[in-house]
Amino acid sequence: MEIFWNTIASYNAATWPAQVVLVAAAVVLTLLLYLRPSPAVRIAMKVFMAMLNFWIAGVYYLVYCEPREYHDMLAIFWAIMGCIWVYDLAVKHASLERTGNHTAFALLLFAMPLVYPLFSLALGRTFPMITSPVMPCSVAVFTIGLMLAFSERVNIVLAMFLCHWALIGLSKVYFFGIPEDYLLACSIVPALYLFFREYIRNNASRATKPSPRILNALLVVLCIIIGAFFTFTLLHQFNLFAEI
Repeated sequence: MEIFWNTIASYNAATWPAQVVLVAAAVVLTLLLYLRPSPAVRIAMKVFMAMLNFWIAGVYYLVYCEPREYHDMLAIFWAIMGCIWVYDLAVKHASLERTGNHTAFALLLFAMPLVYPLFSLALGRTFPMITSPVMPCSVAVFTIGLMLAFSERVNIVLAMFLCHWALIGLSKVYFFGIPEDYLLACSIVPALYLFFREYIRNNASRATKPSPRILNALLVVLCIIIGAFFTFTLLHQFNLFAEI
């Protein structure tokens, strides 16, 4: 646990000016997508998201998290997501057109990266040993919000990667004492349902077995199970904190 938090402190202390710039760029690009969408803005956002994922892979994991075990595997994980954005940019898979759906939920997720450090401060931590807006789980939450607000066609591969990362983030609550990651875990369950529901609807005209109706029912059951697991984990963790 000490190594984990020391690497976070080193990362924040050395990169906070760059993180401020990245957060400002994310805010500006998101506002432009809402207020003045254009092909150039959509391309800029995809380029930014690819760069942001490569930043997490290269700067965060390969440079500052080098003392941790498996840091190279996690770097590859985020580099793959960066490549997914590059591929999306090349083939124009996602239009980043505003869908008008899930607006309130998407706005909540956009605010989450700024909530992360406030959550850390509320838990009694001090800078630089806090979760920051440009860390893996913060970026994952922002990505989920972006996909909900602006993806007419859901990139199901990217959604699966983000779901897998949420499960990884949940394990960090136990091993590294970072309850902030419940913010990602709690957001991924409804987002997962919405992503796969849209995917099923988009393929409803195709003859599939089981049928789209049954797939949707199975999806509801799956999300209920995952949500129950997260709830049980959360309550168990709160009981541990209460005992301490």
